Amino acid sequence: MELGVVGKPNVGKSTFFAAATLAPVHIANYPFTTVQANHGVAYVRKKCPHLELGRPCKPNNAPCQGGTRLIPVEMLDVAGLVPNAHQGRGLGNQFLDDLRQASVLVHVLDAAGITDFEGNPVAAGSHDPIEDVHFLEDELAHWIAGILSRNWDKEARRADLEETPPEKVLLGRLTGLGFTEMQIHLALREAPLDPKMAHWTSEDLLRLARSLRQRGKPMILAANKADLAPSDTLDKLVNLEGYHTIPTSAEYELALRRAATASLIAYEPGGPSFKILEPGKLTASQSKALDTIAVFLQKRGSTGVQQCLEEAVFKLLNLIVVFPVEDEHHWSDKSGNVLPDAFLVPRGSTAADVAFKVHTDLGNHFIRAINARTKMVVGRDHPVEDGDVIKIVAKA
Repeated sequence: MELGVVGKPNVGKSTFFAAATLAPVHIANYPFTTVQANHGVAYVRKKCPHLELGRPCKPNNAPCQGGTRLIPVEMLDVAGLVPNAHQGRGLGNQFLDDLRQASVLVHVLDAAGITDFEGNPVAAGSHDPIEDVHFLEDELAHWIAGILSRNWDKEARRADLEETPPEKVLLGRLTGLGFTEMQIHLALREAPLDPKMAHWTSEDLLRLARSLRQRGKPMILAANKADLAPSDTLDKLVNLEGYHTIPTSAEYELALRRAATASLIAYEPGGPSFKILEPGKLTASQSKALDTIAVFLQKRGSTGVQQCLEEAVFKLLNLIVVFPVEDEHHWSDKSGNVLPDAFLVPRGSTAADVAFKVHTDLGNHFIRAINARTKMVVGRDHPVEDGDVIKIVAKA
């Protein structure tokens, strides 16, 4: 599972990525600062069950800070997208190819309206960020439609003759983009088409591509530069029908995380405030910057960056967290490590799905599972719940 950070050039994508991951990236106020995709790891938060157990945990794959488990998610920051990128403009072909395995997209917008479609600086408020929302969706739809349309007529005629289901034909073309058969099936239902695939027009394929994008690569809008944006513009973006928008200030979040790393402040990513640890170590400019950020946090409640990540993972992708253990009494592995792992799985996943997530052999030899809280035995088709601690029993 990978989060793709997307948007036109010079809107703060790399700053957002750096704030979320603290990965070193090149950040500058001009278009195409990012040329090669940046890869990093961010974290989403979940309350750690060790608090109810009354024993400290010993995490393996997801660290615990003060009772909050930090579950890792991969992030990808790609080159900026400009109009007609699907035709090769700018770094479009590279940009789109980098997004193949992204499960969800964070579209970073310049909510202050100080950059044009190409990412060039313009007068404040002179560019409408809502136009950027639509142009990026169009580019993604044309990209997917372009993949579908390659040699379409020939393959569609053969599939019609052999009575091959459309889902199978499309899955073969879209597997490399991370689409599932269920997503393709739902997209076909949403965009009714002629029973004969050979009759599908380029407009049909584009309409199908739009539905596929919504299903297979859902998008959350990060209304960035919220510290500079007019309130009415932010309100329009937040209330934009059919979209999920979070006002963000990636620059403020990055400043806070770097200050916390330097032990200048105490700050939990996504928190509504911070605490200055040693005021005497701050320069005058640092103190002034932190005062400005504090006012923003009081008004907005957070910088929005962590909220974007968590709503993308927990709401758009509808993932939950489970904690597999080997000892249901002590909630530990065979070495006695308490709650060693935390995994993200789709809501509705079964005990058997969790077993496969841990290890293929565990799934293949699944016998039963035990809910470590209730000590109840459950079968392979039992749906797990968010925060479940579960033991998998398998054949030796």
